Amino acid sequence: MGTVYRETYTKPLPPNAEVFVRNGQRFARWTDRRGRKHTAKVTTPTEGEHAGTNRVLIEARTFTAKYRDGTGCVRKVATGCRSADAALIVLAELEKRADRVRCGSLSPAEDAALDHRTTALADHVRDYVMHLSTQRGKGAKPRISSRHVQNVRHYLKRIFTECGFALLRDLSRPGLEKWACAREAEGMPANTLNSYLIAACGFGNWAVTTKRLPLNPFARPPKRDRKTDLHHHRRAMTADELRLLLHVTQRRALAEYGRLSVRLADAAERLNRRSRRTWKRAPLTLDTLAEAEARARQALAERPDFIAELERRGRERALIYKTLVLTGLRKGELASLKVGQLELEGRVAFAVLDAADAKAGQGAEIPLRADLVADLRGWLAERLDAARDAARAKGLPLPARLPDEMPLFNVPADLVRAFDRDLQVAGIPKRDDRGRVLDIHALRHTFGSHLSRAGVAPRVAQAAMRHSTLELTMNTYTDPRLLDLAGGIDRLPALPLDADREAERPQAPAACPRS
Repeated sequence: MGTVYRETYTKPLPPNAEVFVRNGQRFARWTDRRGRKHTAKVTTPTEGEHAGTNRVLIEARTFTAKYRDGTGCVRKVATGCRSADAALIVLAELEKRADRVRCGSLSPAEDAALDHRTTALADHVRDYVMHLSTQRGKGAKPRISSRHVQNVRHYLKRIFTECGFALLRDLSRPGLEKWACAREAEGMPANTLNSYLIAACGFGNWAVTTKRLPLNPFARPPKRDRKTDLHHHRRAMTADELRLLLHVTQRRALAEYGRLSVRLADAAERLNRRSRRTWKRAPLTLDTLAEAEARARQALAERPDFIAELERRGRERALIYKTLVLTGLRKGELASLKVGQLELEGRVAFAVLDAADAKAGQGAEIPLRADLVADLRGWLAERLDAARDAARAKGLPLPARLPDEMPLFNVPADLVRAFDRDLQVAGIPKRDDRGRVLDIHALRHTFGSHLSRAGVAPRVAQAAMRHSTLELTMNTYTDPRLLDLAGGIDRLPALPLDADREAERPQAPAACPRS
């Protein structure tokens, strides 16, 4: 038989409280800010963080129900009721559910889900997002990035809003599939749509794990085939495109300050003809890059430090691109590299990628080519000189070397947009005639494709790409347009079809001797 009671908890003894003894027990009497008088028992804990201090014993305003559930476990449930009669009604409902579980008409999972039936779906989403953000992996680092957590929140909010889901009981697989079909008809890429479906499935699994749902209504959603969707088919860049990209990237940061102003067509119709809405900057192209850079140097002639900073930004971004192409590192992996993870003085230079920063969770030593090593040494020397100049200006001791924990590069969050802008200025199309695109991750495709083009053995290329399967390296990260297919065909054996067949009749292979 269950019972209802008020929980008790302790609070610090008010500073103006008067302690007195009644019937052998200590009490405290005080007046709060509103002038109301209070009396409560005084207790002194013997253990815990408040041990040895006087505290007042406060009784909760609402009742708590204590009963034995259908599985035989004693549970305490806050009723939220201020009166005992109302709390007893809640207790009777809880005991009725426990009887249904014991007789088999209600499963334990269904019984646990009933506690969340009236909670708004937005509250469950908030709890799920909090669960994701607190996950920790190797090295006590967040297992899930903050960007992914934000994306999951956005995915779930959009699905539940557009499907009209308000409570957990509203979640339905047909509703999700109908929504997915509508988005697919609107042209949503398969990869993006799959991200929405995966987020919904993950939320359902978490709700089952936390006993908020008996079953996942979104289990195994029908994913779309990415191979038939050209939105995210990437291509590799040619050697000439890479050289052009690096040339433009080093100069664009400064050239942006030398772009001409172009007056808009409707400028004469506006009242304020000096308004920002009456003009715009002329687009920067490969043909105008040198002129824009010269104008920027002239306009910023009185700010040489700023010119040097813009040139440094261009060199850094160009070196980021080169490092991605010559190592196959992913953007996030490169951003995680610190100065102390470079080994540039040995016979074979390499960068140490920690397991906590690698996508597959496995550490690796990334070999570095000689010209990239020279560029990295120059970059580190430049940063060391800048650090010494800053210390000299502040009157601090000059550093002998860069700190090991200093990031190798300052990889900006908007590197994807900067890459698109560099491609546009260089005149390199974002999408080719087959619908394949260029983005930051396409530099990793470029790395794998040029390995195959150089004749590197497939197993070596797989190791360099750090792939789990050879199929992924050869089929996904190798661009067949960069391969010398014609040259490979020319190396096939000669098969003549001459008229004089008897003169050049091939000899039959010698029979293998029998043992």
